[in-house]
Amino acid sequence: MIDKFNPHNIQDLDGARTAIVLLLNLIEEVKQENQQLREENQRLRDENNRLKGEQGKPNIRANKQAKKDQSSEKERRRPQKWHKSSKNEQVVIDREEVVHLDKTTLPADAEFKGYETVVIQDLKIETDNVRFYKEKYYSASERQTYLAPLPAGYEGQFGPTVRALVIAFHYAAYMTEPKIVEVLGQMGVLISEGEVSNLLIKKQGLWQAEASEVFQAGLASSSWQHMDDTATRVNGVNQHCHVLCNPFYTWYATRPQKDRLTVIAILQNNEQPVYLLNEQTPNWLTTFAIPQWAQQCLSQWPQEKLLSHEEIGQLVSRDLAARLNEQQQARVLEAAALTAYYHQSDIPIIPILVSDDAPQFSQVTEEQGLCWVHEGRHYKKLTPFLAYHQALLAAFLTQFWQYYDKLQQYRVNPSPAQAETLRQEFDELFSQQTAYDALDKRIAITRTKKVKLLTVLAHPEIPLHNNPAELAARQRVRKRDISFGPRTDEGRAAWDTFMTLAETAKKLDVSFYQYVFDRVSGRNELPALADILRNRGTPTSIGATS
Repeated sequence: MIDKFNPHNIQDLDGARTAIVLLLNLIEEVKQENQQLREENQRLRDENNRLKGEQGKPNIRANKQAKKDQSSEKERRRPQKWHKSSKNEQVVIDREEVVHLDKTTLPADAEFKGYETVVIQDLKIETDNVRFYKEKYYSASERQTYLAPLPAGYEGQFGPTVRALVIAFHYAAYMTEPKIVEVLGQMGVLISEGEVSNLLIKKQGLWQAEASEVFQAGLASSSWQHMDDTATRVNGVNQHCHVLCNPFYTWYATRPQKDRLTVIAILQNNEQPVYLLNEQTPNWLTTFAIPQWAQQCLSQWPQEKLLSHEEIGQLVSRDLAARLNEQQQARVLEAAALTAYYHQSDIPIIPILVSDDAPQFSQVTEEQGLCWVHEGRHYKKLTPFLAYHQALLAAFLTQFWQYYDKLQQYRVNPSPAQAETLRQEFDELFSQQTAYDALDKRIAITRTKKVKLLTVLAHPEIPLHNNPAELAARQRVRKRDISFGPRTDEGRAAWDTFMTLAETAKKLDVSFYQYVFDRVSGRNELPALADILRNRGTPTSIGATS
């Protein structure tokens, strides 16, 4: 538009206002482009110096307080009164002791007035090393030796307490293996890093079975699920940790990719997707805009038969690869994987997925609710240079979070009339023109997401944000920052399994250490986490402040 701008054509106030708005947006655009060019120029200069054997500009990070805050917590949360609560009622008393006064120090008229109670928490940390003498018999007639077994919970070189502590230290307290060795050494336990590693990743069949039960029970425990992912590394190779959760459980699954096919495989509780072709498959193919000739070709493939990734890959290579591009081939696989997912009855189907707007989460479930906090983050990333544009952005964000508050109030007391009012207010809010081009473009993008952002109007039980999944992903980030990442697929599976159990135990108010000790000691007195999860029932609402 600027190339057609002619100041002589300005004849009135409206024309002048239009010209000023146009020029202000041009300044904003030039400023942003100039900043990008400066950064690119510095990168090129650094690379040029490196090729000449010199050093580039040092990468000195700015102070944390200078970093722009893109969080939306301050805007969306309302201050709440805080008061300190007593923990004495929750403390289990192991013994009681009367503390006596020295009567010789009391005056003659002192009268006994009872006791004043004080609760002190403490631990006993001491070794319990045992030398077992196992009876041994030999039968000459059978040529066989009979040896008394160790008591339940004792195997290898370490008893149940050490084994439970190692797991709790690593997966609940995020301690590294060297630190675990150091702490146990301070307690008098002689253990090597290799032995700690074995306790953490070996013989995990029982734990994986319990985690799988948590997955099943968790999917059935609510009408919605949160999902997110974060980068992680396995033996130095970039992978992705996927998180599936609701208020009662958290499930972790690390996979090489984070595409839609991987998401479907996770919902199937498989490493690789399982595929199926039947009368429902054409609906998915049409949704993904697969050409009719390809759909006709798929109708000739085996029907009503589960196919492995390798089997369907061979069919695609044989019949479709020559005419469909890689993206279209991926959509064919997704259609077959979704058919298998919705056809099976062993794993609960997710009705509503609450997530951000990443493409891999779309089309997977019947309905999807987008995260308002994530949507607000897009606006926080705008960096207007001019004070006028900064004021426009601040004013819009105020309206954005005021509308968010109305949605929260609707969740507490929903009604059809209020739902219709909120739909109209959405159209008004995200149809406005602000004279700040970057902001207007962002508003227009949000408007296209209306259906998914307003899923809450039909399902007031679902949250308006994806914070639970993001917080769960942050737990993996914290562990990744401390322990870097697993070195083997066995270690990867152990990370996913124990983080699932640890985070689910936390949500169910179960001591993870006591839970692990109960299992490794062979007592099996505590109920399975999945059973506790099932007994919690199906939540219908979480309150407007969630």
